[in-house]
Amino acid sequence: MRRAVVTGAATAAGVVLLLSLKPHGAAGPAPVISSGGTGSSGTAGSSGGAGSSGTAAGASDATAGPSGSPSAPAAGAAAGAGGTRKVTGDAVNTRYGPVQVEVTLAGSRITAVDVVKYPTEDRRDREINSSALPLLNQEAIAAQSAGIDVVSGATFTSDGYVRSLQSALDRAGR
Repeated sequence: MRRAVVTGAATAAGVVLLLSLKPHGAAGPAPVISSGGTGSSGTAGSSGGAGSSGTAAGASDATAGPSGSPSAPAAGAAAGAGGTRKVTGDAVNTRYGPVQVEVTLAGSRITAVDVVKYPTEDRRDREINSSALPLLNQEAIAAQSAGIDVVSGATFTSDGYVRSLQSALDRAGR
């Protein structure tokens, strides 16, 4: 009888200790992963919000972007077909977290792609995305479309990237 009480108490204590553990969070907001093209900001801390998902070309957007300034798509849409403009795609939810891209266009040519939101919940997410997202950026610029291959080992992020990129290109009228 005494063993059963001790075993039950030890089991209960172990369960309480396990449930009180907290997973390690990311050190801060995810930095923007940029293609390094001209006109890309590449600043850290712009994680992009759901309210800054961009607008159609020529439309006005009165919401503020992550830094408090007017959102880039509205400002870029006013630049016209021949100027440089930035268009933000939809935030696409994937199994591991949302993915959102911002495309810089010179006329109808893709000059840069910035990934403003991507999964960073744990160390493995950060490890995979730090190598996969620059590859996706390079492929998108080379292909000049969203018709790019997925990166092996980052299938869900690649799918979210392609869908967000396509939504940004649709908004830009491409």
